[in-house]
Amino acid sequence: MTDGTDLEQLVNEWLTLPQLAEVLGTTVTQARSIVQDRRVVGVRRGERASFQIPAAFVVPAHRANPANVSPAPENPDEGRFVVLMSLQGTIALLTDFGFSDAEILEWLFSPDEALRTTPMEALLAGRKAEVRRVAQALL
Repeated sequence: MTDGTDLEQLVNEWLTLPQLAEVLGTTVTQARSIVQDRRVVGVRRGERASFQIPAAFVVPAHRANPANVSPAPENPDEGRFVVLMSLQGTIALLTDFGFSDAEILEWLFSPDEALRTTPMEALLAGRKAEVRRVAQALL
């Protein structure tokens, strides 16, 4: 896979842990727990080599499970953001295959011929099972 240099071209926007905490409306300690629980992965980048995750991992609360096609509820979660639910299992699968965090990010954000888009875009579209089938075919 990569040494991480291609990630700058693949991922448009990044969040530091304090930014993640702010977007989720939580503390940096809880944001750190999200990383430790491997609900998200990230890399050290930038001038200060701070740990950052792709901003695409965070979605409006009503889109937490994009496979749920019911309309957005009337304002209960308006303005609230969460981590995309389908990420954790996909990250676990790729980790089990021996992918590093940088390799996981590269795979998620690189176009895939079988998916006709990036795995991340497919996850955001609710195509979790298809993404995981493609991931399983990697080995």
